[in-house]
Amino acid sequence: MDLEPALDAMRHRGPDSKGIWQSPDGSIELDHRRLAIIDLSPAGAQPMVDPSTGNVIVFNGEIYNYRELKQELQAAGYRFRSDSDTEVLLHLYARHGEAMLDRLRGMFAFGLWDSRTHKLLLARDPLGIKPLYYADDGKTLRFASQVKALLAGGGVSDAPSAAGMAGFFLWGCVPEPWTWVEAIQALPAGCFFAVERGKPVPAPQRYFDLREEIIAAEQSAPPSRDCIFRRMANTDSDGRRT
Repeated sequence: MDLEPALDAMRHRGPDSKGIWQSPDGSIELDHRRLAIIDLSPAGAQPMVDPSTGNVIVFNGEIYNYRELKQELQAAGYRFRSDSDTEVLLHLYARHGEAMLDRLRGMFAFGLWDSRTHKLLLARDPLGIKPLYYADDGKTLRFASQVKALLAGGGVSDAPSAAGMAGFFLWGCVPEPWTWVEAIQALPAGCFFAVERGKPVPAPQRYFDLREEIIAAEQSAPPSRDCIFRRMANTDSDGRRT
């Protein structure tokens, strides 16, 4: 895969700069187009490497509670070189591993390379605000924040997806995890997977389910004032039901 065309295809999403990182053996490459928002200095550039672990991340989005998380990590002894939320993600992974996802509040999609375990973690925010697409041909795993970037990089068939096309004509949109390209899937909202180098890509795992959260909230919520009023209206002055 030629990542320069893929980066060029996403230039409008990250016009400020671009960065490239490649593992020493050349088996992993992470590239990034930057839209600088929180830390505008070069210290916030990506791909970002954690010098203490060798872990590397490319990240799209914003972590709303990154200041609270940073204070917690600093209290635990972690040192920061930037004011970015990207560096918070690196240290949070070093401390909590994949369980870090439960601590995040925000919109995000990221790929994080664990240099010790030779494992790539892909994750997407609970509501799927930030996109994350991937293509796996059994030999190479490719991922990006846009379908057209994956196609621009080469090595991915552009054959249309029957399921994606059917969804578009039925509902006016392509339902995830399908896309309009057969070879490319969307990582569903609230999901992640971690693939070890040389092993098959596993099925996405869900760490957040909006439907379950809504059901749990409804079951634990106190009766509304409207319900209480209707109950009172159906009783007489002695409290007996009429």
